[in-house]
Amino acid sequence: MNLQRSLPWLIAAVALAGALGLFLGQKWLGGDAAPATTSAIVYPQPRILADFQLERADTGEPLTLDDWRGQWSLAFIGFTHCPDACPQTLAQYREIERLWPQERGPVPTLYFVSVDPERDTPQALVEYSRYFSPDIVPARGSHEQLEQFTRQLNLFYVQTPLSNEPGDYTVDHTTYLVVINPQGRLAGFFRSPLVPAEIVDDLVALGAG
Repeated sequence: MNLQRSLPWLIAAVALAGALGLFLGQKWLGGDAAPATTSAIVYPQPRILADFQLERADTGEPLTLDDWRGQWSLAFIGFTHCPDACPQTLAQYREIERLWPQERGPVPTLYFVSVDPERDTPQALVEYSRYFSPDIVPARGSHEQLEQFTRQLNLFYVQTPLSNEPGDYTVDHTTYLVVINPQGRLAGFFRSPLVPAEIVDDLVALGAG
C-alpha cells in the first residue's frame, strides 16, 4: 500500500464519515429544527468547543475561543504554498464580502489558520491573507496546538513529502469552511465546491449579522 498516495483518500474518507454522521444525526435527532439551508451542513445542536490557543499572525496576540464569542465566525485551515483550495477559498470569501447585505451588519470574520508552521511565518501569512482581504485574520500554532484545534472542528491535515529533499512537501488537509456561532460553538460547515451567494444566503438564514 502506497501511504503517500492514500493520504488524500484518507482525508476524503474522514470527511465523508463526518458528513454521514451529521446526516444521520439530522434525521434521527431532530434535525428538522435547524434552519433550512442550501449548501450549509448544520448540526442539529451546535457542538461545544474546548478552549484553544493559537497566535494571530497579524498582531502576535493569542487567538482563543473567546475571540469567537459574540459574533458569527468562519474558519478554514490551509497553508500559503497551497496550489488550489486555499487561494480559491480565500478568493470566495472576498466575494462573500462583496455580496453581504449591508443591513445585516458586519460580515462574519474568516480565520485562516495555517497548518504549515515550519514554512508559514507570520509575515508570509499576513501578506498572503491580505492579498485576498484585509479583514481575514491569519493565525498559526505549533503542531500540538493545531492538533487540538483541528480535531474538535472535525478537520484533518498531514504533511506529504514530494521528494527526498528536506522541506519539499505539501500539506493535504480538509477543505471545509467551518461556521462558528456567537456562543463559540461549532454550528456547521460548507463543503467544496463553495458558492459565495449560497453561503451568504445560508449564513443569513442561520442568523448571522
